[in-house]
Amino acid sequence: MIISKTPFRISFCGGGSDLAEFYRRAGYGAVVSTAIDKFAYIALHRFFENKFVLKYSQTEVSDDVASIKHPLIRECLLHTKTTEPLEITSFADIPSSGSGLGSSSAFSVGLINALLAQQGRMPSHEMCADGACQVEIERLHEPIGKQDQYAAAYGGLNYIRFNADGSVHVDPIIMRREKHQALTNHLVMFYTGITRKASSILSEQKNNLSNNEARYQTMCAMRDQADRLREELSEGRIEAVGSLMHEGWLLKKQMASGVSSPHLDEIYARALAAGATGGKLLGAGGGGFFLFYCAPEQRPALIAALSDLRHIDFQLERQGTRIIYVDY
Repeated sequence: MIISKTPFRISFCGGGSDLAEFYRRAGYGAVVSTAIDKFAYIALHRFFENKFVLKYSQTEVSDDVASIKHPLIRECLLHTKTTEPLEITSFADIPSSGSGLGSSSAFSVGLINALLAQQGRMPSHEMCADGACQVEIERLHEPIGKQDQYAAAYGGLNYIRFNADGSVHVDPIIMRREKHQALTNHLVMFYTGITRKASSILSEQKNNLSNNEARYQTMCAMRDQADRLREELSEGRIEAVGSLMHEGWLLKKQMASGVSSPHLDEIYARALAAGATGGKLLGAGGGGFFLFYCAPEQRPALIAALSDLRHIDFQLERQGTRIIYVDY
């Protein structure tokens, strides 16, 4: 048996600039994001019969890879050229669909890591991230960018740059230990209870980037926020997170019609009134998780003000995808 453990991520600035429609035209895209201590786990076990047994939200049995219905599992198996019959089981610390925490990409990264380990290989972070991008973007034609795959593969707090030629550069943001913990202490996350399919929002956003000059310039401003936040965090000025997230949230709502709603706007207004200096819906928007920045002494008031939502405790995670159990 082999088990992989892969972190989910939260992003602060630059989301959407990792779409090829943007970074090819603009020269580059950039995000600042961090892995958190919420994980996707993938367990592989050689199956006795000549079949694939897959256990996720349902149980699936298939005689061959091509017949597998779960698209990510099927394409990850094809990408890694896996033919050996396997039992594959997945678990997650949070809802694995529509969360805005990069859960689908964490699943793909973790599965590729485990499948290559099953073959006796030790894949690099780059190999896992790039492989997941190939599966999700090139094989399955999902209208997504590359930030989730690289955040899950590498872990840590990073400035991630997406170059016009398609290459990706991951630059860790170095902070003193006490500043790193202070950043964690200023972040508060809530689950809205609303799940959504990001593809519709991202498809509209991609179309707007190609056909709407104002939206393209808005995305340039969001990309530039990542450059600014990188410098601020490198100097230990964590308070910039709140103001830049607030600015970014206002910009993000201009990018596609489904990013927010009156109900979500009302939640955001309550958070600001309770002491948050900024926040955003994670991922494409429309639901999932809200992330806010507030002073630790304001934290109880913020949690009380949003008591109708589920508060999620978390820490920043320094490690990316890894194999945590091997028993051939």
